[in-house]
Amino acid sequence: MNKQRRYTIVSIGVILALIVIDQVIKILVKTHMCIGETIPVFGHWFNICFVENEGMAFGLSLGQNIGKLMLSLIRVVLIVLLCWYLHKKIKEDKMDGFKIAIFCMVIAGAMGNILDSMFYGLIFTESTPLTVAQAFAGGYAPFLFGKVVDMFYFPLFLIPEKFPLWGGSYFFPAIFNFADSCITVGLILMLIFNKRFFSDEVDKKETEMAEEAPKTENI
Repeated sequence: MNKQRRYTIVSIGVILALIVIDQVIKILVKTHMCIGETIPVFGHWFNICFVENEGMAFGLSLGQNIGKLMLSLIRVVLIVLLCWYLHKKIKEDKMDGFKIAIFCMVIAGAMGNILDSMFYGLIFTESTPLTVAQAFAGGYAPFLFGKVVDMFYFPLFLIPEKFPLWGGSYFFPAIFNFADSCITVGLILMLIFNKRFFSDEVDKKETEMAEEAPKTENI
């Protein structure tokens, strides 16, 4: 088995594994907790808190139905482009294990959240503060309009009241899911190691500049 084929199989395996982890967590929360229910895990610093959002990372929202549809379609296009780019770079032998792992995290995170939007509205009944959702008992939304399940909540500490704008709120108030974590960690690592990720483009430009530079003969 050549390296390109091995990298392709590994990429698919990593993406599927991360998606399975994300979906198992979400389904367990969706089918065992009511909206707003909180389970302390580590004191007051880490809680499982079940909320739902329209599909943006860390509980953000984008308008009503039109915004939701546009967000879902943009995410689908982004996933296709990322998969194409990863496959292209593997075929060009410009990927190593580290780069593949990072790209797989971002792709899997985007896929994990779009699966919620695609199918959760069709599969589950609506979650409420008083009722737990049931699977295959009538859906609550059409295709692409399902809500994304979030659950990880880290209210690390309160910001002092005198602090402008954010005073009185928690340092990290967002509630997020495993897919959000994959996307965020992947993008942060891309920024930190940007030279490694885009070194082939940099090397290509340097080579072209060297070839175009006027050649001088030794005297």
